[in-house]
Amino acid sequence: MKILLAGETFAATTSVAIGSDVLTSATSTNGATAFNAALAAEGIVVTQIGGERCAAEFPYELDALAQYQAVVISDVGALTLLVTPDARAGRVGVNRLDLLKAYVEGGGGLMLAGGYMGFQGMFGTARFHDTSVEDVLPVRCLPFCDGMEVPQGLHASILQSSHPIFSGVEGPLPPILGMNKLEFRQDGSSRLLATCQYRGTDWPLLAVRSHGRGRAIAWATDIGPHWLSQDFLGWPLYGKLMANMVRWLAGNE
Repeated sequence: MKILLAGETFAATTSVAIGSDVLTSATSTNGATAFNAALAAEGIVVTQIGGERCAAEFPYELDALAQYQAVVISDVGALTLLVTPDARAGRVGVNRLDLLKAYVEGGGGLMLAGGYMGFQGMFGTARFHDTSVEDVLPVRCLPFCDGMEVPQGLHASILQSSHPIFSGVEGPLPPILGMNKLEFRQDGSSRLLATCQYRGTDWPLLAVRSHGRGRAIAWATDIGPHWLSQDFLGWPLYGKLMANMVRWLAGNE
């Protein structure tokens, strides 16, 4: 089984002043290291296109997406997929958010994961609100900054433990340190599997939906650090839970 992961890479440039001299260094981080390893251990092959490569390398055609049983978008914003090299050059081209919608309607599986650049985003810059990707999700994105940091930890309430995603996964889930605020789709098309309560509101953590011939998942927190705590990443069932999500998307639960 093969899946495509888009995003989860980060580059940082640091300048340090020492007297009159300034030293600059650059580092890069892959936030999906644990996710990729956990899925590999479950027999799932992950092809990752890092965030800095998505504009140029994310597939432009359905045939290219069709080789994957599921696509995971994590911590890469809508504009990165929309503003292709052709668009930057002023040429008409493909809308890859429309492409993802067609992929799901044709039988593919799509998971949108949370993070600073997930859903609408910590600063409102991920911008999946009012897009074709939002059309297929079991949630609606809020039209403003939706990220919340909860360093004391949030604890999930599992609402439907009999769902295949929780097969072999015994709760409780370890704490998470933040998530995106989302609105669950209340039209009967979706199932809300888990929530987290914060300041008196139960926010969707995990929701699923069948759309067309395909499936979609909203996972409102990270697939890796930092919103997934070290307790979560070190949890023996972390890989099982992630793999179950992907297998459900592909119809292989």
